[in-house]
Amino acid sequence: MLPYATAAEAEAALGRAMTRAEAAWLRYSAFVPDHLLYCHNVAILLILYTIAPLPLALLELRARAAPDGVAAAVMRPSTYKLQPRAQLSPAAFLRCYLDTGRVLLLTVGALSLVSYPAVKMVGIRTGLPLPSAGEVAAQMLVYLLVEDYLGYWIHRLLHTRWGYHNIHRVHHEFTAPFGYAAPYAHWAEVLILGVPAFTGPAIVPCHMTTLWLWFVLRHLEAIDIHSGFNFPFNPTKLIPFYGGADHHDYHHRVGGQSQSNFSSVFTFCDYLYGTDKAC
Repeated sequence: MLPYATAAEAEAALGRAMTRAEAAWLRYSAFVPDHLLYCHNVAILLILYTIAPLPLALLELRARAAPDGVAAAVMRPSTYKLQPRAQLSPAAFLRCYLDTGRVLLLTVGALSLVSYPAVKMVGIRTGLPLPSAGEVAAQMLVYLLVEDYLGYWIHRLLHTRWGYHNIHRVHHEFTAPFGYAAPYAHWAEVLILGVPAFTGPAIVPCHMTTLWLWFVLRHLEAIDIHSGFNFPFNPTKLIPFYGGADHHDYHHRVGGQSQSNFSSVFTFCDYLYGTDKAC
């Protein structure tokens, strides 16, 4: 909750006129408690999980239901789909969506209710001024690198015999991944993977809006690498060392026996530690 009753008070505290973004943030958050602003992450996550994978899911289902000739005209699965023989029914898509939504709501929702003191302790702020674009970009890069490195080692631990059998095997139920399967996992894995995702903001504290953006970016990246499609025009191909869907799809295709391609974002950890496998 911002300590300003009016825009004039906010501008007096800033010593300058507010930007349009800052004025909008003041109007939205002035009377919203900080812990409720933090809990926005739950709604953002569920909305993003519902909408972002939907276009490719509908395209795949449409191509599956159409006659062969029509399917080829609508989408060429042999060209873009990494495992073209793997076809899921609408019921399988729905089951994945409902199961994952329930786990996300229960785990992330519950975690958001109890973790707010830690958020305040590390210095996540809600006030003015808003961060600059350069500050946000630098923080995003740090968060990606930290999360990728820690996530790599956690992923390797989850592929030990105990970790896989008791936790990680749930995520590998889909050997041909798709967008809705990105966060499909045991509830314990959802909580465990929250640690590397939050470590970056804990090391380099940010504004609450940056934290929202970070979780949006991280979730979109997870959906992308689990999409099951390798489009040549995907803009992520311009990102250096980005693994993408083909890198992670191989890991799912091998399944529980996989001891390679553990990286979630970049590929340099797999390269450095000898777990990189050509797709």
